Amino acid sequence: MFRSIRIDAVLIQAVIAGALSFAHLHDLAEAAGQSGWKAWAYPVSVDLLLVAAWRRLRGARRDRSAWTWFVIALVASLGANVATAGLLDLANVPAWLRILVAGWPALAFLGGTLLVHQPAQPEPKSAPAPAAAADPAPVIDRPDVADEGPEIAPAEPVPALPEAPASVPVVPPALVDHARKVATEHRTRTGTDIDTATLRARLGIPEDLAGAIVAQLT
Repeated sequence: MFRSIRIDAVLIQAVIAGALSFAHLHDLAEAAGQSGWKAWAYPVSVDLLLVAAWRRLRGARRDRSAWTWFVIALVASLGANVATAGLLDLANVPAWLRILVAGWPALAFLGGTLLVHQPAQPEPKSAPAPAAAADPAPVIDRPDVADEGPEIAPAEPVPALPEAPASVPVVPPALVDHARKVATEHRTRTGTDIDTATLRARLGIPEDLAGAIVAQLT
């Protein structure tokens, strides 16, 4: 049984720090006129308010009320530690400090009541991702687009053509490239190859030149 007990350095440090802070709060309360059991109850009240505010912050870190009471309890604890470090004459405590110490029980009771009875405000959680649908996505019918034919592989680069006869017009390469794009768009939209009349109307070129381009595209 004793082998399972481990000495935690952090836990020991927390116990030492808590005991010292508790003693400082007791000394300050006693110097401010809270004698007997009241001097011992004062540090208990401060530490309990600090713990209650911290537990509230763990559930809702954006709770402003919990942050407010946590800061108040922390200032009271740190203030007692600093005041008993020699910066304050405990034999002659000022009146304002006596008032603060005497009014602390009511303040601590108010803070503890608000922390316990105020509904928690949990942090917003991100919405879960929608589950993947079991059925395949429906096909959207687009009446404005003609039925596409079978998938057509992109046209391969056309090799350099020999010099055309004198009767065949010479087509500039740039015009051929542009005509190829128009023909590809026409094939994608209608599913058929573009003809000479359609290419002539689309490009606004003579019929013989359109025929020569169509011959090169096919």
